[in-house]
Amino acid sequence: MHVAVLGAGYAGVALTRKLESRLPPDVDITLVNDGEEHVLVHETHRAIRRPAVADAISVPVADLLDRAELVVDRVDDVDADAGRAELASGDAVEWDYGAVCLGSETAYYGIEGLREHATPLKSLDDAARIREEFLDVVADGGRVVVGGAGLSGVQVAGELTALAGEEGADVPDDVEVVLVEQLDEVAPNFPANFRRAVREQLSERGVDVETGTAVEAVYDDRIVTDDGDLRYDQLVWTGGIAGDDAVDGDRPVVRADLRLTDRTFALGDAARAVDADGEPVPASASAAIREAKTVAENVGRLVDHERDAAPDDFAPRLARYRFQVPGWLVSVGDGAVAQLGPTVLTGAAAKASKAGVGAGYLTSVGAVDRALKLAEEELL
Repeated sequence: MHVAVLGAGYAGVALTRKLESRLPPDVDITLVNDGEEHVLVHETHRAIRRPAVADAISVPVADLLDRAELVVDRVDDVDADAGRAELASGDAVEWDYGAVCLGSETAYYGIEGLREHATPLKSLDDAARIREEFLDVVADGGRVVVGGAGLSGVQVAGELTALAGEEGADVPDDVEVVLVEQLDEVAPNFPANFRRAVREQLSERGVDVETGTAVEAVYDDRIVTDDGDLRYDQLVWTGGIAGDDAVDGDRPVVRADLRLTDRTFALGDAARAVDADGEPVPASASAAIREAKTVAENVGRLVDHERDAAPDDFAPRLARYRFQVPGWLVSVGDGAVAQLGPTVLTGAAAKASKAGVGAGYLTSVGAVDRALKLAEEELL
């Protein structure tokens, strides 16, 4: 019997590691990924200001596996019904049970000129490009616009203001950082007290926050919004996510058992999950890791049933995912905002909490040396 996992992001790595423990030793496990590194995507914003952090947040996938086979190749097409994926090399992977964990791509929503003129933040290469372009803006004086005020956009804006300060420039006198959001609030999907604290942190750092402003088109030197034109020298876009090209940009809806078809599951950013309470699950690293636990258990139950059950036995009852996280964290340059239950923290306590999350994750997958390095970078 063969189980395949497509993608080695948070969901794919967590799922593969749990399957290695949950499944019988004679069940083959394959993990397919388009590179040899597992990158902590939620920490890539740090590499804008501190390029050395890239070493701390990149871990060889092979180092995280026990008995699963790693196939380094790009998934070009997924047929979840057939249990088959076509790879860029021309090879294919087939499975008895599989999981789509391909993460997400940046969504451009068909906005004219946006893809051509904006830099996303989906990789360490993107972070390096943002840094290089911003240093030019700082040197010449100018304006950078960050599109999308979710957590990623907030973190990018924060890093840019801190980097400007380290380069001897003042925000907003010498260089402007503008955060544009279509909805009426920053961090719009989060509780009101968290949103207020985030906005205060941005304002303290000189970020010009323009909420209720929709981007309609982008040209070489200006952004057309529903509130007028906005001149820019650099544009960073963090305004939303879409599915991977291998699934035609789709993020299918899955129920609380995270089942896409009878033999294929979808989790992490690759899917839009509805949990056991009927609530939509936000795309986040914490949700992806917790979803992996549910999927590993469900694959295990199905494998056990197929191997051991009598022909007239009922299909196993599958576990259902319920979205529960202790709180939310976001860094804003040298500061941070943390929500733990109803309490919102800023300052040193929030910064320590933020540093502990990434380091804790690296420790959980055995990358202790990188955990220490990341904690050191976070607390500088």
